[in-house]
Amino acid sequence: MNVLVVNAGSSSLKYQLFDTNTETVYAKGICERIGSEGSLIDHKQLIKGLKVEKQIPMKDHSEAMKIVVDALTDPEHGCISGMDEIEAVGHRVVHGGAFFSQSILLSDDVLAKLELCRDFAPLHTPAHIMGIKGCLEVMPDKPQVLVFDTAFHQTMKPEAYMYALPYEYYEKYGIRRYGAHGTSHRFVSGVMAELLGKPVEDTKIVTCHIGNGSSISAVKGGKVVDTSMGFTPLAGVEMGTRCGDIDPAIVPYMMEKDGLSTEEVNTVMNKKSGFLGISGFSSDSRDLEAAIANGPDDPHYERADLAVNILKHQIKKYIGAYAALMNGLDAVVFTAGIGENNPHLREIVCEDMEYFGIEINKELNAVTLRQPNIVKLSTDASKTAVYLIPTNEELVIARDTAAIASALKA
Repeated sequence: MNVLVVNAGSSSLKYQLFDTNTETVYAKGICERIGSEGSLIDHKQLIKGLKVEKQIPMKDHSEAMKIVVDALTDPEHGCISGMDEIEAVGHRVVHGGAFFSQSILLSDDVLAKLELCRDFAPLHTPAHIMGIKGCLEVMPDKPQVLVFDTAFHQTMKPEAYMYALPYEYYEKYGIRRYGAHGTSHRFVSGVMAELLGKPVEDTKIVTCHIGNGSSISAVKGGKVVDTSMGFTPLAGVEMGTRCGDIDPAIVPYMMEKDGLSTEEVNTVMNKKSGFLGISGFSSDSRDLEAAIANGPDDPHYERADLAVNILKHQIKKYIGAYAALMNGLDAVVFTAGIGENNPHLREIVCEDMEYFGIEINKELNAVTLRQPNIVKLSTDASKTAVYLIPTNEELVIARDTAAIASALKA
């Protein structure tokens, strides 16, 4: 089945066209600056290795979708002969609230419930809705499937997702732990379970999705029992510009001391903290690692090293806590931009973890991954397996979409 996977942002629209029978990606690309001057499409036809980039006006996501279909069906750089060859559309949706515990076929009722999730992800949900409506305008007869980043975490028990606030805040506003990156955690934990070669229900895996945004999950028996991100993607470990977990009393303290508004303190925690806030010069892991490699003579060395060590410390704590929660640990997985491409961080996280049966092979770990390869990082003597598994959220979306769309034909 040919499935178009769509990931809509407020002014962008990423896409990939899959043949789910062979799990081949025919084409991929992005529309940028939608609704602004200089909007453009960057399109790659992967079968023939063709690339096209051109500026073209796009006043909204509906026009962007028309341009995407034109690119896919173009005689020169397209990969299908017409829109009829697109059999279904899968949408990445960041937050499904408590409404959605699995991927679902779009309907009026589903769209109405998604509207109620705007407050949970105000930067993402409105954009997703625009992308969905744009696809409906261009392809009204195609099955549209929503795949939620939060869905995989809905297996958590109340003691894991509830906060110890007055219960009325949960009842009135849905304040609880939702998690994030669930599609990624689902993919890599599934691959890891297969590599372990035992029944999924017997597996205990910690998945570390470490990127500009990071989250860690405990996956026992194929189901999430806890995850580091919370009510919003601000919680958990240190990130590129996000602070992660802090004492909540710090917030009113900063507001009082510096006279910050709610919006301003939110900006500090989301956009001025993490790697950027600690290092003082960059939110990019690669810049921090370069400063560390330069040694003490680099003016940024000390604080770059501190920023990376904070993240190391936090990841180790989560691995230990989740091993206790699951009463064991079969494997640790590193994935996402930093997890896949930062050998130094992986090494310092895994050192001094012999108590958990973790022994890393430093030579194998020295890889910087730029291609979709799975790499075993642990030694043969290591009781706990450690793997680098590239994530593939788009493939999960394509698979779910094909399964749901195929059931309609049955």
